[in-house]
Amino acid sequence: MYSSEFEEIVQKRRSVRIYDQDAPFDETAVKRSLDRAILSPNSSNMQLWEFYWVKKKEVREALASACLGQSAAKTANNLIVFVTRQDRWKEHAKWNLEGLNKQFEGKELTKRDKRALDYYGKLMPLVYRHDPFGVMTLLRRMIVFYQGLTKPFLRIINHGDQRVMTHKSCALAAQTFMLSMTAEGYDTCPMEGFDRKLVSKILNLPAAAEITMIVACGKGKEEGIYSARTRVPNEEVIVVV
Repeated sequence: MYSSEFEEIVQKRRSVRIYDQDAPFDETAVKRSLDRAILSPNSSNMQLWEFYWVKKKEVREALASACLGQSAAKTANNLIVFVTRQDRWKEHAKWNLEGLNKQFEGKELTKRDKRALDYYGKLMPLVYRHDPFGVMTLLRRMIVFYQGLTKPFLRIINHGDQRVMTHKSCALAAQTFMLSMTAEGYDTCPMEGFDRKLVSKILNLPAAAEITMIVACGKGKEEGIYSARTRVPNEEVIVVV
């Protein structure tokens, strides 16, 4: 139904590295795009992310330096820092569980309902709980090994597996934001080149927070697109099974 409009948005979205700071910039477009980003798909609806909307000039200048002086960071109207919060799994699991309990209030629970409650009450603690002695990692490793001998099983074992999962969800939100900004008539540039320790210090991020990417946004200049878009041939990356 919206295929042609979406095609236009995808084709128009480019990583633009120089912005026109004198062009009109509607920050409500950023607000709408962040609201849409929150609706992005994410693992188990845990929403282990935060989006830092950087508008203050002095903070943007500090971040531009931390982004290794990239033109996209120096000339952007706003910067959005996409951050994972794996450490908040417990409160988000509780939030999901409370929501389900309200949804099921006064209702005779079905097997599916009970599985949903167990999902956040039992499975999420098993998936995310981390201890300094590695006991939970060892437990997960044992469960995955034995369960995986006879059937397909979720192979989330260590802290690294958990990190990958949360960063994937956060990256989906960043993509939603960028496509939304394109639909709003603005340009973006995702950046992975930055000093993560310096960015964390500038934003006063908690020790457990990790930065997925920083997205510059504004009204791009023509010279902000450095080259023609190129992709390896589709047949090399699209595998039909």
